[in-house]
Amino acid sequence: MTRSLQEISDRLEIQDLLVDYSHAIDHADWDALDELFTIDAVIDYTEMGGPRGNLAEIKDFLRSALPVFASYQHLVATSKVTVAGDLAHGRTICHNPMVLASGDADPQVLVFGLWYRDTFRRTRDGWRISDRYEERCYVPPGFWTTRP
Repeated sequence: MTRSLQEISDRLEIQDLLVDYSHAIDHADWDALDELFTIDAVIDYTEMGGPRGNLAEIKDFLRSALPVFASYQHLVATSKVTVAGDLAHGRTICHNPMVLASGDADPQVLVFGLWYRDTFRRTRDGWRISDRYEERCYVPPGFWTTRP
């Protein structure tokens, strides 16, 4: 399949969004998220145990929830992206180890697996995420007794 230079450029910009999101989260740079999402974005973390909300609500959640972890990484790979004009849809794997410090005890490493299901929109400032849904794949054993 031959891709146009525009589609190649679009795909690279979208890939950069995915990487920039991971870096922003892993460095607790919440304001960097403003450059990645549209102003009307909806972000849904409910399947992984978080809230659904707009960017401001999600930034508040991240500020309050993530400090319980000593460290974490968001490793994204194998994105499937379909571009159609000024909209694109993607599904991207995320492997997310998180270190839970537990006082004097040895820290626990919790490993989460998910897919980001995204809608991307081309704006005058470039591609942005307009809708993000975290689809659960796996969580640490016993993390939830029932699936939401």
